[in-house]
Amino acid sequence: MAKAHILVLPLPAQGHVTPLMELSHRLVDHGFEVTFVNTQEHHARVVGALQAAGGTAALPGIHLASISDGLEDDAEDRKDVGKIIDSYSRHMPGHLERLIAEMEAAGRPKVKWLVCDVYTWWSFDVAKKFGIRVAAVWPAAAACLAINLKIPKLTEDGLLNNKGWPERDETFQLAPGIPPLHTSQLPWVNAGAPEGQAVIFELFSRTDRLTALAEMVVCNSFREVEAGAFKLLPNVLPIGPLTSDRELRKPVGQFLPEDTRCLRWLDAQPDGSVVYVAFGSYTVFDPRQFRELALGLELTGRPFLWVVRPDFITAAGDLSKAWFDDFQARVAGTGMVVSWCPQQKVLAHRAVACFLSHCGWNSTMEGVRNGVPFLCWPYFADQFLDRNYITDVWRTGLAVSPGAGGVVTREELRSKVERVAGDGEIRERARLFRDAARRGVGEGGASYENFRKFVDLLRE
Repeated sequence: MAKAHILVLPLPAQGHVTPLMELSHRLVDHGFEVTFVNTQEHHARVVGALQAAGGTAALPGIHLASISDGLEDDAEDRKDVGKIIDSYSRHMPGHLERLIAEMEAAGRPKVKWLVCDVYTWWSFDVAKKFGIRVAAVWPAAAACLAINLKIPKLTEDGLLNNKGWPERDETFQLAPGIPPLHTSQLPWVNAGAPEGQAVIFELFSRTDRLTALAEMVVCNSFREVEAGAFKLLPNVLPIGPLTSDRELRKPVGQFLPEDTRCLRWLDAQPDGSVVYVAFGSYTVFDPRQFRELALGLELTGRPFLWVVRPDFITAAGDLSKAWFDDFQARVAGTGMVVSWCPQQKVLAHRAVACFLSHCGWNSTMEGVRNGVPFLCWPYFADQFLDRNYITDVWRTGLAVSPGAGGVVTREELRSKVERVAGDGEIRERARLFRDAARRGVGEGGASYENFRKFVDLLRE
């Protein structure tokens, strides 16, 4: 019997591509044929990173395809979240239609299912035109989805106006077990420039379409970490924490080549000694904050592995290459700086003591799955909610506190690293959640059984 053909469509961002690529590997393992659709820009980056690691043969059963995002070659517009999202919803439906028609004309098997990111709600109508069934993936915390779906109620209660801006300066809590959140830290309020907020708010508020159009919604989470949220979302099935495979060998669609030398470096470090520092694919620091971070890591006196993307600093400003070269020379005995790394393998390494993180949901789940304590430094969108889970609900980490001018000082960083790395109770709670995560995805666990239900639906 021919393999059922599934089209997988993430929102075009690293934090969305990763979990949907992990899910794609799992679907291939269960006998499906997958076409994975990125924008042309991100497709080129994924292919480039794969080639740097030895080629695309590591993706058996997954066909990589691409469509235009409508922004042509405007690199500046791609830094503006509002412009990106506006372009996606206006231009990508037509390009997706053409891709599906071209695949059918070329003799590829007819697409049976669209498995899409909930944030690509515009793709539901495209699927309907072709008679393709729809299942959706929520790649963030279930609590974030719960907040999105409660937008009408939050507006009715006077917490928000009809444009999504907070009417009151206060902390609220949707339900027991869901982290309290200040209105200034709602995911759409701090996700980009104010002029793009209307488009960003629409992205979040339109997620309600999934309940009407998707036959099943799965989520990269598990019951023990979000019991309160799943009580509000009985029809959303947790299937996480997701991984591509048990040995973490299959690539997950990275946009940058991974520097695997860091794994050998970790092998040479004592157990539970290394501070792992990574802020995802989007965070940027100004030169002053970057310097304080660097000097704070040096001040800890601990070994550290720090991911510094090429575009991590807003502008060169007063931070010269010579200064950073001198810093790296000073810490060469204890610290390693890389431009990107195989994060899941790093977090699974015995040498890692704690994770200084922006608290993106993938990073959060990867840290939880490996029992790693967190030092939280959120940047934007839903990362503040994720931080509140870590610090207030699970109590598996602490958060940095900015000082004057919003800058986290080197002394604050040194102090918090020592507190997190030295707190036995935090480590024990992190271990308990690690064990719960492993039970959940193990045979007979709740996430394992939910994934089986998902696969059974796709086989219909």
